[in-house]
Amino acid sequence: MAKRSLQASDEGIRKAKQAFKRKGWTQEYLAAEVGLETRQPIWKFFTGKPIDRHAFNDICFILELDPSEIAQKPAVDGSTPLEISTYRTLDIDALVQKLRFAHYDKIQAQCGTLHLLDIARPISLSDLYVDVNILEDITSQRWLEISELEKFQLHEIERFGLGKVTQKRIWGIDAVSKYSQMMVLGKPGSGKTTFLQSLAISCNQGAFQPDCLPIFISLKNFGEDTRFRPQISLLDYLYEGFNILDISEQELISVLAHGKAIILLDGLDETIGEDSDKVIQKLNNFIDKFYRNKIIITCRIAAQHRKFQGFTEVEIADFTKPQIAAFSQKWFLAVANNLPVNATALANKFMQKLELAENRQILELATTPILLNLTCLVFQFLEDFPANRVELYKQGLDLLLVRWDEARGIKRDQVYRDLSLLQKIKLLSRLAAITFLQGNYFISEIKMRQMIADYLRQLPQGTTDTDALEIESEVVLKAIEAQHGLLIERARGIYSFSHLTFQEYFTAREIIAHANNQTLSEFVNHLHEKRWREVFLLSVGMLKSADELLHLIKQKVDSFAVASTKLWDFLNWVRRKSLAVETPYHPASVRAFYFIIALPPEEPLARSQNLAISLDNRLAGNLTVDLALDLAFTHALGVSLAITADIFFQRFSAICLALDLDHLLGKEPSLQKSLQDLKNQLPSPNQGRQVVKSWWQANGQAWIEDLRSLMMRDRQIGYDWQFNPEEWQYLQQYWDANKLLLDCLNSATNVTPSLRDSIEKSLFLVEADGKDDAQNRTWGYNETIA
Repeated sequence: MAKRSLQASDEGIRKAKQAFKRKGWTQEYLAAEVGLETRQPIWKFFTGKPIDRHAFNDICFILELDPSEIAQKPAVDGSTPLEISTYRTLDIDALVQKLRFAHYDKIQAQCGTLHLLDIARPISLSDLYVDVNILEDITSQRWLEISELEKFQLHEIERFGLGKVTQKRIWGIDAVSKYSQMMVLGKPGSGKTTFLQSLAISCNQGAFQPDCLPIFISLKNFGEDTRFRPQISLLDYLYEGFNILDISEQELISVLAHGKAIILLDGLDETIGEDSDKVIQKLNNFIDKFYRNKIIITCRIAAQHRKFQGFTEVEIADFTKPQIAAFSQKWFLAVANNLPVNATALANKFMQKLELAENRQILELATTPILLNLTCLVFQFLEDFPANRVELYKQGLDLLLVRWDEARGIKRDQVYRDLSLLQKIKLLSRLAAITFLQGNYFISEIKMRQMIADYLRQLPQGTTDTDALEIESEVVLKAIEAQHGLLIERARGIYSFSHLTFQEYFTAREIIAHANNQTLSEFVNHLHEKRWREVFLLSVGMLKSADELLHLIKQKVDSFAVASTKLWDFLNWVRRKSLAVETPYHPASVRAFYFIIALPPEEPLARSQNLAISLDNRLAGNLTVDLALDLAFTHALGVSLAITADIFFQRFSAICLALDLDHLLGKEPSLQKSLQDLKNQLPSPNQGRQVVKSWWQANGQAWIEDLRSLMMRDRQIGYDWQFNPEEWQYLQQYWDANKLLLDCLNSATNVTPSLRDSIEKSLFLVEADGKDDAQNRTWGYNETIA
């Protein structure tokens, strides 16, 4: 058993006095450095008298000496077993391997499994872990102005993944190799603990620095376990764990003294109040003594206020799409217990759905590992994401607001804890709505704290003391960032919501909380603004009855139709054309179909019939003759318009194929003959490239106009509407509004069947203008437009 006291040998005293002289200290100063109240133990140390072994070791390390080389060796007699304590003659590498072997099972038990929320069983770390990326520049420490942040367009920053815009990433393992002492910062649920666990396991299994001893410590547990034992240092705490493994204190100290350990200290932010101060003090003492070791500390980014000498601060980056794909592949295999082939198929489907434009909000959330786990959990049962996203976002917020800290047994700042969960949600809703309505995504800390103070002042228990509110507003702001990661400091003194999705959710919640006819009428005035789209979708999902809001949206959509005379004429043509064809399809789907094919082929809007198909999926199959013929003629006109004289010879077969419509013209012999006459005008490719080119130069434009005239006369399609830029804007606005209205209907579960049916039937429909009987005008747009 190790002796409780140690004394220096004659040779040890000599070495110690030399080291002490080099320092140039007094004995009083050395006593203060060691943390002793008097210099008496220092005097005893230098005179070779026994002193407490902890004080002996501390003095040696402050003087940068190996205690095993300073201490007097115990005498050996026949009654005393020989202890292997002379480690200066023992190969340090062999000692490290001894401790690694003894400590192996403990590290595997500490770090080898993950406990995921809502998953009943532990998951092997190796089955789920995905390598993280590290940002070497801390986001919140950048000196930027709001105007500089606002230069980034939303599509450029992927809905506020600001960390990925300009900052270089390196792999986590590379950062550990690069920096011997590192503070790893990150948002709640960003994977800080899991990163440390992976390092511990990699080292334990020999994949990373196999010549070092991995040590993993939860700082929360360290603070709690030593709360009533203030004399216990971090070294003492470590030794308590090794002592039960039959490792002597001197063996542990020798490994640490030679810098042969990787010390992983998790969750500095989880130490609270007095525990935090004591833990930090003990950490500093330990780091000062054992600075040769690789030491990594994790902490939530907003909770890190203390600096550790010599430590490099880095930040865990959000997941990229490849990391999300890798995680989902592992999740559907290990967590969902699928066969490998089924897991791969489900993961591929997950990513395909996630990358759809309508799911960009969910993709944004999935960049945070804790929310990615939730997203996979939801997806595995439906093999899709719910149309109504409200419940998904509520679960995500519940994770960040309550369950994540609750599951880890963490209690936070008293001022913020005094706010109820409902009050916290109302505060976040107020902040979101005010800033979103103003079009502000980045808010100065001063303004953010003013809004928080205004909210706190109105609470029943609120104070009106300005100084108190100033202090409390700062505490609350920092707490929201540190505890939940819902607000984030994007640059020094500049905040935003961590995810735009959460700002939209809280904005919708604030609107619905104060919903009446006036507020909803003001709300729908934002229908034409694209940035409000998600807020509308969330709002209809939150309302107990969405009828009033949907009715107001429909009225607003219809008002867009009269924005310009040209748009009104165009929509009247869509209505008349859709009524003139015989189809079994949903009337609104037919109107959407003709709306699209009437647009010039080079317009982005003209390239997809997805909305028409969503109204009636039969449009994705074989079309009825009327629709198929009109689509074919439109295609032929588009091919013709894209041809120039230089490429006419190469594209000759394409135009002939586009005009091969005999299979659709069996019941229209007159149209079939007119089309054949038009085809007969084309030159033969046998006449040679130059002849064909010259023909198109001379006759191509007239031939195209003849084709267009035929289409307008016989099929009432092919009009050249010649929208000016302003009219194009109105047309796009009208289309987007109808699509949003349809999406709101699809996401709402709380709308009466009669209203749903009425709205669906009236999409893309304008009221008759009383001139339907004037057939000479009805299809006579060629006189005024063509």
